[in-house]
Amino acid sequence: MPASFRWRVPLVLAVVAFAAWHAFPLSTRINLGLDLQGGMHLVLKVDTAQVPPESRTQDITGVALEIVRNRIDQFGVREPLIQRQGTDHILVQLPGITDRERALKLIGQTALLKFQLVAESPRLLDQALDGQAPAGFELSEDEAGTPYLLETDGALTGGILSDAYVEAGELGLPEVSFRLNREGARAFGRLTGANINRRLAIVLDGVVQSAPVIQSRITDAGRITGQFTREEAHDLAIVLRAGALPAPIVVEEERTVGPSLGRDSIRAGVTATAVGGVFIVAFMAGYYLLAGLVAVGALVLNVLLILGGLGYFQATLTLPGIAGMILTLGMAVDANVLIYERIREELRAGRPLALAIDAGYEKAFSAILDSNVTTLIAAVFLYWFGTGPIRGFATTLSIGILASMFTAIFVTRIVFDFLLGLGRLSRLPMLHLIGQTRFDFISKRRLCYAASFLVVAVGVASFVMRGNERYGLDFTGGLLQEYRMDQPAAADAVRATLGKVGLGDAVIQQFGSPTEWLIRTPDDTDAEIEQTTSLTREALGSDFQLADMKQPIRLERVGPTVGKILQQKAWLAIGWSLLGIMLYVAVRFKHFDFGAAGVIALIHDVVVAAGALCLLGRSIDFITVAALMTIAGFSINDTIVIYDRVRENARTHRKLALAELINLSVNETLARTLLTSVTVIFEVLALYFFGGEVLRDFSLCLLVGFISGVYSTVYIASALVVTWRRLFEPKRA
Repeated sequence: MPASFRWRVPLVLAVVAFAAWHAFPLSTRINLGLDLQGGMHLVLKVDTAQVPPESRTQDITGVALEIVRNRIDQFGVREPLIQRQGTDHILVQLPGITDRERALKLIGQTALLKFQLVAESPRLLDQALDGQAPAGFELSEDEAGTPYLLETDGALTGGILSDAYVEAGELGLPEVSFRLNREGARAFGRLTGANINRRLAIVLDGVVQSAPVIQSRITDAGRITGQFTREEAHDLAIVLRAGALPAPIVVEEERTVGPSLGRDSIRAGVTATAVGGVFIVAFMAGYYLLAGLVAVGALVLNVLLILGGLGYFQATLTLPGIAGMILTLGMAVDANVLIYERIREELRAGRPLALAIDAGYEKAFSAILDSNVTTLIAAVFLYWFGTGPIRGFATTLSIGILASMFTAIFVTRIVFDFLLGLGRLSRLPMLHLIGQTRFDFISKRRLCYAASFLVVAVGVASFVMRGNERYGLDFTGGLLQEYRMDQPAAADAVRATLGKVGLGDAVIQQFGSPTEWLIRTPDDTDAEIEQTTSLTREALGSDFQLADMKQPIRLERVGPTVGKILQQKAWLAIGWSLLGIMLYVAVRFKHFDFGAAGVIALIHDVVVAAGALCLLGRSIDFITVAALMTIAGFSINDTIVIYDRVRENARTHRKLALAELINLSVNETLARTLLTSVTVIFEVLALYFFGGEVLRDFSLCLLVGFISGVYSTVYIASALVVTWRRLFEPKRA
């Protein structure tokens, strides 16, 4: 056995042990995203414009973040995520939360508590009701609308509280009792002692909760009564203990997924993974026989490494992340196909098996490295500019790329070396369905340019003509609700029901089965959203039997400002990815024309896929942007394999012209291109049919892009190098 075998085996065993340690048990090691377990994703904006100028010296957002964190911790959410974003935004993720309205009230309630004396003068009250409140007074009212004129001088705030808790009051109704801190006890004692027999209003966020008569001096505790439910009293005690927010909070982005939808997403993801995995196993074992079985073992290890990586980095597995895992398995297959086709070539040239295996791995390495690095570049920029599930997709894709390279280059090589060392491997049979071809691809370039120009022009025209409708909720803002009914419903019936409550203009869309419907409206303010969700739920609940009568099974809202920011981030992710890929290819192949031609070809594939979505009336959102970035990686992956063969053939066939070199290289790699493409396309079909409706547009975009990628790799990317040199470098051409 080769000397390298001695250090490779311990390395692989150490990596496997490390991955298994961090992957199992899955229930505790792998964090599930909100789209898989249900919960809420919120982006909050702290409205610092409402803060008095003398308080800018404070870190208002930092104070608000700590108060929100304290409230959520006392609420009892398991493993919440609370992070600051930028100067005035807070990211909050609440796994498993099912009562959306309660959570929003708990987080967003300012909870500014005041104790103010009530002015008993009817004349001053009438004056205030006429809009002319005297100096030192302000007008307020209780939940029933009863007006109160309150003194502003000498008012005390909730900062005097040391604790708040729920107790049973009269008739067993819940009320909130509070204790005072040392300074608060002295101040409250002075206020109550000097105003016995006067009413003291307890005001929360400008609403009078109660106004009891002061019967004696109070220095230790008090209580707040009202028409509270047990939950409302509990939440009020939480916000009083945590303190008032220093500035109002606005929800700019919200994504709420019900637990039933999360379970459905897990089921769909597992099914798609299983179907894709079965096809890969059948293909590799059936086509490459023993070598295929070795590759299948490496793929199983690849899955373990991905899970271990997610566990080690405490990353979150999302539904798009499962899609990323399936795609990385396709890339792992690609690496094995590259190696095995190289071994086949060496065996055909008459080399002994051991030398053929050694040469196959050596010659395939550069193509595997370059193709995976370019995909990794796209994943990095997608993570940098993405949010939520998209970051989960980018993380899983990045870990999967590194894992697939490790298993393809190290693990399978160790198995072959071991079998060779035992003398058990004398031949390596493989099926050979695609023989050596001699097509003249370059001569068809003008016809292919014209066809591509026509397809791209149609796609661009569709993109432009759809206007803002081409973008999904992520980029335009608005409100999306998903409801599930017990029985199928017709679109006309759903629209008629919504029309009864003034929502007839809403965009409705069947989502998967006839029992699930999406309802889109342009609402963006909190008041509009609360009203629309309430009206929608009541209307549908009266005419149809809903799976959840309390709230939609999925709700997404994005403010218009956030939508524009996300749209900018999407374009930046695409732009930087293309630039990074072009520079890497140009440096690796030492010619700018290779990089430029490769990027033009992948732009071709991205535009074709985006145009197809527009033609089919689908929307472009961050998940489809992830698909477009994956297409870019796949397209340049295929192209690099051909470029790598061109670079190799240029050293051995020095007398061939560039066009002849490229034709030779494309024909030599055609079997690998077709085999890999068929494998990946079948995996995407598994995603399309079994991955659930959430991934339907994602997988459709991939399907179109991958088919376009095969075409552009063979007919466009390589031919563009010839055209480029004939136009701009005539002497060298």
